[in-house]
Amino acid sequence: QVQLVESGGGLVQAGGSLRLSCAASGRTDSNYAMGWFRQAPGKEREIVAAISWSGRSTYYAESVKGRFTISRDNAKNTVYLQMNSLKPEDAAVYYCAADRTVLVHTTPRAYDYWGQGTQVTVSS
Repeated sequence: QVQLVESGGGLVQAGGSLRLSCAASGRTDSNYAMGWFRQAPGKEREIVAAISWSGRSTYYAESVKGRFTISRDNAKNTVYLQMNSLKPEDAAVYYCAADRTVLVHTTPRAYDYWGQGTQVTVSS
């Protein structure tokens, strides 16, 4: 089992930045790809970004390309999502997830473990 805890969410003005962190604990001796998803009220959960175990492969949703950056520090069992130039439409609960395969996947069902989520609110 892997436990994931997100942090770093909050309220920010449009155009501002936030950095989300996701700390993993438990069975962290295995290699996991990681993803960030978000879910706004009344909408389905959607992929934001994903990163392979090695960090060499990444994926970004079109809506966040050029503004968000996913990274990981395997020594710290932590994945980050740097969010710049935030827009009101970025507001959502952000979840990190771990995939027991090492490759990047973009669908929620590919992921095995989920955090509780952290709220991101963007004021216009």
